[in-house]
Amino acid sequence: MTTPTTGSVALVTGASSGIGEATALELANAGCTVYAAARRVERMAHLIESGIRPIPMDVTDDVSMQEGVNKIIADTGRIDVLVNNAGYGSYGALEDVPMDEARYQFEVNVFGAARLTQLVLPHMRATRSGKIVNITSMGGRIHTPLGAWYHATKFALEAISDCLRLEVKPFGIDVIVIEPGGIRSEWAGIAADKVRAVSSAGAYAPQGNAVADSLSSESNQRRSSPPELIARTIRKAVTARKPNTRYAVGFGAKPMIFLHDVLPDRTFDAVMRRATGIPST
Repeated sequence: MTTPTTGSVALVTGASSGIGEATALELANAGCTVYAAARRVERMAHLIESGIRPIPMDVTDDVSMQEGVNKIIADTGRIDVLVNNAGYGSYGALEDVPMDEARYQFEVNVFGAARLTQLVLPHMRATRSGKIVNITSMGGRIHTPLGAWYHATKFALEAISDCLRLEVKPFGIDVIVIEPGGIRSEWAGIAADKVRAVSSAGAYAPQGNAVADSLSSESNQRRSSPPELIARTIRKAVTARKPNTRYAVGFGAKPMIFLHDVLPDRTFDAVMRRATGIPST
């Protein structure tokens, strides 16, 4: 069973490319009034043709988030759907990654989503309805080499989502986690650049170069799923009367989570080393 989305107001962050852009288009096609938020508003100009309303928003800037939410409320009086999609992958050996970069990763991937949720919740509680969709990753359930800080943010967002789901249930609000696998987007290239910047030389160079090459390989891009697959899943979730709490979707998501859950830790470690081409010694 599904509920109609016509007339619903949706805010999608990180909407200038990839999953965010595809989701904005998918929800607009479903009849939502969609506000597409990102730092680079000029990259969203083409979305206006689809009836989408681009707004500037930096999820590490509290004033920016407040202004964005206030504009939507002033325009429409409500926010029915929040898609916390803004995020990026910062890879590198734990020892190599500067703490400022680690903190920034949390600011974008965790604290930005949490703060925006705080700003939106009073308006959802007022209508006793709403859907909060947090885009984590299969990386919120598994671990990969040199991804300590990235995985830490995604594990954290998974935990926040579970606790929030309990808190807001009395107000008729659903919290939904989307766990993408490999997706064709800018993400892999950014993660590869990050690991090369900090771990392509020194003690972790063999691992760093192997992981960077794996992330940026043509075969990795070919196997990856299109962002539209995730967008369709988000539409399915926000239109369902009783959505699942989690949707693992996209290349590798379900099998990798399954292997992580059933294999001993050291066996899964070996699988990850082989998958990324890391030398055994």
